[in-house]
Amino acid sequence: MGLALVEKFSITKFVPTVLKERPGQRFIAREIAMLIMQQYPDACEDKRLRSKASKTPLDNDDALLQQIVAEIGAQRKRLEDRLDIKTTEERPRKYYYSTQSDTAEIEAVEKVSPLAGYDNQPTKLLEADLYPILSEFLFNELNIYSKRIDEKRSRKQYGPDGNKWLYPDLVGIEDLTSNWERAVIECVSASSETRTKLYSFEVKLLLNRSNVRECFFQTVSNSSWANFPYLVAAEVQGSDTLSELRVLSGTHGVGLIRLDPENPSESEILIPAKERTEIDWNSANRLAASSTDFTDYLNLVRQFYQTKDIRPQDWDYSGI
Repeated sequence: MGLALVEKFSITKFVPTVLKERPGQRFIAREIAMLIMQQYPDACEDKRLRSKASKTPLDNDDALLQQIVAEIGAQRKRLEDRLDIKTTEERPRKYYYSTQSDTAEIEAVEKVSPLAGYDNQPTKLLEADLYPILSEFLFNELNIYSKRIDEKRSRKQYGPDGNKWLYPDLVGIEDLTSNWERAVIECVSASSETRTKLYSFEVKLLLNRSNVRECFFQTVSNSSWANFPYLVAAEVQGSDTLSELRVLSGTHGVGLIRLDPENPSESEILIPAKERTEIDWNSANRLAASSTDFTDYLNLVRQFYQTKDIRPQDWDYSGI
């Protein structure tokens, strides 16, 4: 009686198969490795036996698991480019299979919203849901007070989509003097030294290869007045997308924040913005000329300079 053939271990075969059997579900590499060990025990055992002749034998299940995790990471680009596996840029990175195009992914970002109540039913997370979450993150983690700018409230319309190129979604102020002694604050005020930094934020649910350049240059366009411009996304899909953003940011200085809607404190700055040392007041004037929201924001900045204090209740989130 002949010996049964053992299927050869293959990351590029096993990972797509495991994920295609679970379309839309997202897994970190360790979870995928565990599924592979469950579904292909003979191939995994053969891999372990073959390793005994190497310098790093896989003597136990944990060593085998770690090796499979490492191989998944090493093959990520091939999985993305040739085998229709999609990944996110969050940490830890998640892998999933989806038949939707990049454009369809943008139009239908489905997840459990932290704003949906307690029934834990999947609901479509809207971009507007991200604004208060971003405000909370900015205040708690970066000491930035923020305000919503609603482009629909503008007195002047610049075509069907023109306003999105003019107005950011949120603006903010960082009080550089928040931990300073009063005598230092008075001294800086008298010398006209800078006591604040102004921020601009453009918010998106998803960034991928299909929309990354448009979203980036929209941010460039509507943040030209600020000290620090940021593009914010709940999800950044694919390493190519992040690589493109790094190249563009190197030229234009726009930063990138990955916002975690379910746990805002876990959000992270993936690319720091480059500081513009001077405010472009001509650009700010253009926004103020037709947006009461932006005018209100400038009035709050002015009041801070006059009173040397920020009134927390005037901002969208202040922890009170």
